[in-house]
Amino acid sequence: MTTLSEDVERRGAMIPRPHRVRARRQVSHDTWTLELDPVDGRPVAIGPGQFTMLYAFGIGEVPISNGGGGPGEENRLVQTVRVVGAVTRALCATEPGGVVGVRGPFGNTWPVARARGGDVVFVAGGLGLPPLRPAIHQVLRDRDGYGRVLLLYGARTPADLLFLDEIETWRQAHGVDVGLVVDAGGPGWSGEVGLVTRLIPGIELDAGTATAFVAGPEIMMRFVAEDLHTRGLDLDSVHVTLERTMRCGVALCGRCQVGPTLVCRDGAVYRYSDVGPLLSVKEL
Repeated sequence: MTTLSEDVERRGAMIPRPHRVRARRQVSHDTWTLELDPVDGRPVAIGPGQFTMLYAFGIGEVPISNGGGGPGEENRLVQTVRVVGAVTRALCATEPGGVVGVRGPFGNTWPVARARGGDVVFVAGGLGLPPLRPAIHQVLRDRDGYGRVLLLYGARTPADLLFLDEIETWRQAHGVDVGLVVDAGGPGWSGEVGLVTRLIPGIELDAGTATAFVAGPEIMMRFVAEDLHTRGLDLDSVHVTLERTMRCGVALCGRCQVGPTLVCRDGAVYRYSDVGPLLSVKEL
């Protein structure tokens, strides 16, 4: 049972704060990155792995993971949005100077500090790279504190791959081992074709010290975790983010319930050992 003060605090978190679009850039044919500044001047402190509810006034809201953390973005809310419906279409169409609503941040963070001293592998599928991007930058700011850093990234087509220039900087300036793969290649694509799990057998890492951070469709995360486990990673060292459709963000509506856990309250970042069995239950 919640106390009255807790209930008031949660209901207060239902009120979106106006944020002005500082910058807007297209990062693929259907995806935009928005840089947001609070209209009231009070910055939003958001960690890698947390999410907000992003509101298009008069239309609705959607959960969007923190996608910032790069150089110059440390004190700014940065969110990458793909057009999939009316709300995301309105958000992506908001020009600089326009205003959107923000609730949050909500949720926990990627346990980047606990991975220090070992190898780190980031695995992204589809729109899974933006939620991992803040954790990648956190590791790279302390690059000497980690062993090998690997990024395995898969998308539907070459046109769906995000932040390729930034990925190349990670590779050249920070020694990140990068593997890219697409479901369907095309003219000019000479890289790997297939699922992102195709890249796992070829990686080099110390499985005994390695930590994995995985973001993407749930079925993809399940197969990635199983393949990494086959390579010797303990499932306690594999972390996933469950980006279910959420409505309230404050554990009031129950929309994001997965078995005994509410993603907005207990996640969205989990150890795979805690949620893996739930992901294999049909329609849970």
